[in-house]
Amino acid sequence: MKCCFCGPVKNCGTYLNKVLENIEKLGSLFNDYQIIIYYDESKDDTLQKLKDYQTKNPKLLFYVNKKPISKFRTHNLAIARNWCLNYVRQNKDYFPFFIMMDFDDVNCKEVNQKILEKYLKREDWDALSFNTNPKYYDIWALSIYPYCFSYNHFQNNVQNYNIIQAYVSHLLKNLPQDQLLPCISAFNGFAIYRTNKFLNTYYDGRIRLDLIPKENLVAHMKVAKSKLVYKKYVTVDGRYEDCEHRAFHIMAKGAKIRVCKEVLFG
Repeated sequence: MKCCFCGPVKNCGTYLNKVLENIEKLGSLFNDYQIIIYYDESKDDTLQKLKDYQTKNPKLLFYVNKKPISKFRTHNLAIARNWCLNYVRQNKDYFPFFIMMDFDDVNCKEVNQKILEKYLKREDWDALSFNTNPKYYDIWALSIYPYCFSYNHFQNNVQNYNIIQAYVSHLLKNLPQDQLLPCISAFNGFAIYRTNKFLNTYYDGRIRLDLIPKENLVAHMKVAKSKLVYKKYVTVDGRYEDCEHRAFHIMAKGAKIRVCKEVLFG
């Protein structure tokens, strides 16, 4: 049982030592593991920390990208994650599992590897992400009926964020301890995947309405009391961007996308 830990890094120097330490702990659950990182040019010591760590742990491989390919953040994130994903696919017979994760403060807390170990033995998921303290935070990547699209593409996006966060938090709180929460898309900073279920999908930070059934869009518009809007915000341009994880999960036809109520990092 082998696993590939993947993700993009940019200006993550503050967190890298602890995140890589956590990866080592989780990596001990597998017969072997590798770390594949796509590095985007940073203003801190991220690159030097990667180089220093690689001398200690040759399981780390990283690609250095010196220039953003797109002016849109989610498009660049999709490029980075797809680069990692292509490596996994090329080695699919070696890695039955891969983990896509962020290398920031979310995964910089103490990790409880016994939680992941417990779910590795179960067959009721193909993609599994975990809850976070004090709340489930990654509402942008989340699609769970009737909230099937991005909260940024409806009026009153902050209010919609809070409503969806309360909704998923309520569902997780009331979920029986041994059950997992089904959804359409979820990431929350860390997710583990069965590689063979994600061979025909890819990350896409563009707006992919073609992937979302019309009835799901109608359901979200109804509950949000809003038509779709395409607006530029401070951190994301909603005219051209959506979370890259949504398309990735939706394109994995038939995959069991699940959220665990337990907190892996915290």
